[in-house]
Amino acid sequence: MHAWHIEPREYERHEARRGRRHAYEHLDPAATALVVVDMVDFFLADNPYARGIVPNIRTLASHLRAAGGLVAWVVPSTTAPNPAQVEFFGESVATAYAASGGPGSPRDRVSVAFDVQDDDLVVEKTAASAFFPGRCDLPALLAERDVSTVLVTGTVANVCCESTARDAGTLGYRVIMVADANAAVRDADLNATLHTVYRSFGDVRSTAEIIGMIDAGPGGPVS
Repeated sequence: MHAWHIEPREYERHEARRGRRHAYEHLDPAATALVVVDMVDFFLADNPYARGIVPNIRTLASHLRAAGGLVAWVVPSTTAPNPAQVEFFGESVATAYAASGGPGSPRDRVSVAFDVQDDDLVVEKTAASAFFPGRCDLPALLAERDVSTVLVTGTVANVCCESTARDAGTLGYRVIMVADANAAVRDADLNATLHTVYRSFGDVRSTAEIIGMIDAGPGGPVS
């Protein structure tokens, strides 16, 4: 697991601004979606940090489902790379990323480490972010279900997960990045993302804190 942290000065900054450490002290499970980004074999195979967050994502999913919330699995599309991507990454890497979602239907592409339920959402994205306009069906599907809070988890934390958190915040969602349910390649990469999200786009909480908020429900005690 990553050694994650938020620097004390960042906590102090928000405590001075809003009078509390965390932006979102309660959540309504029925209006909450656990968004699991890119937990596919391509990204899990060579990254022990990504495999390390599997138990936390499984725990969050089971708790949120039991409380009436939604789980949304987001997988990369298999769209061919565009010319700019080929120029940027090089042809071999761009082609590999374009195939990173793996074969089969979107539901089949989620890692077998997870038990995807029939009522879960499974969507493809054609951009780093699952909330970039026109690149994923997730925002429209969440709107149909009156979801207002998104719990961002998955990999790679400082690329697709951060992009997802930023765009969700821009669209007006209550964003919580789950620190120990996101994986990067290095601790420094994850912590840079947590710093950015906490400072400007959403809240940052641990799995244990989110479980407590789910169990407490919308009228639970301030944490």
